[in-house]
Formats: sequence, structure tokens, C-alpha cells
Amino acid sequence: MTKFLKLFSILAAFVLVSGCGFYSFTGASIPPGTKTFQVNYFQNNALLIEPGLDRDFTNALTDLLLNQTNLELVKSGGDLIYEGEITEYRISPTTATANNTAAQNRLTMSVNVRFYNSKNEEDNLEQRFTFFYDYAGNQQLIGSDKDTAHEELFERLTQDIFNATLAKW
Repeated sequence: MTKFLKLFSILAAFVLVSGCGFYSFTGASIPPGTKTFQVNYFQNNALLIEPGLDRDFTNALTDLLLNQTNLELVKSGGDLIYEGEITEYRISPTTATANNTAAQNRLTMSVNVRFYNSKNEEDNLEQRFTFFYDYAGNQQLIGSDKDTAHEELFERLTQDIFNATLAKW
């Protein structure tokens, strides 16, 4: 009986492990044969220009794809291609005080993304992604406060782009 139990346990473990072979913990659905990706420079075309924003966003998207997939980054000829531009970067008041000053401000960033999949052209898409960061009206977005705002914006925007292009959410 114990021999049967050991054999059954080994067989059950094998089935469980082999059943997880095609599962990705990030939820990515990468077509077979896809080995490379490229991220073209996202130019800042917003009315308000923040120096380095375009470079930092491009790097954030590249880093996310490197960390959440096993694809290789290439400069040209990638199986998956990400390109686009930053179309909006603005600060606007969201709530006011009794003295008609801003009690809270909102930093909004929008990115227009074009995604090309050479292995499955049905997956190609062009979509706009937007996210915002709220902060106190008396606060200046400089130094570490600005870095925190950008990190939160980049994290959300890049994850939304990943989900739309590879996770199909």
C-alpha cells in the first residue's frame, strides 16, 4: 500500500509541475517564437515639458518588460515593438479652499502607445493610457516629491501598457 501511495504521490507531483509549464506569474501571453522586443524613444509632445521625462518613461517601460518577461531587448527588428509619445503632462487644481486657492493638485500624464507584434498582427494596437497623481495644494513638485510622483505615474502607466499588450486585460 505504501508503494502505491509513493507512486501516486510522485505521479501527482509530476502532473502538477508539468501542468504549470505554460503559466506565467505575470499573466503575459507571449506568442510562440517571440524572442525579442524593442522600445523606441517616447518623445514628449505635451504642452508642459518636464526635462528628462521622455527618457525616464522609456527606461521605465523597458525595465518593466525586462523584469516581467524572458524576452531579449534589441535596438531594432524586435518581434514586439513599442513606440509612441507623451501627449499630456499637466498640473491642475482638483479642490479649492475657502480662500480660492488649490487645496489639492493633480499631475496628469497621458501616453499614446503603438504596439506591433510581428508574430501575431491581430495583437497590434494603438491606445492612449492616462494616469494621475494627487498632492497637496501647498506642496511644490520638486526633488523627491517629483520623483515619487513620476515613479507612481510610470509604475501605473507601464503596467497598464503591459496588461493591454501582453496580458490581454
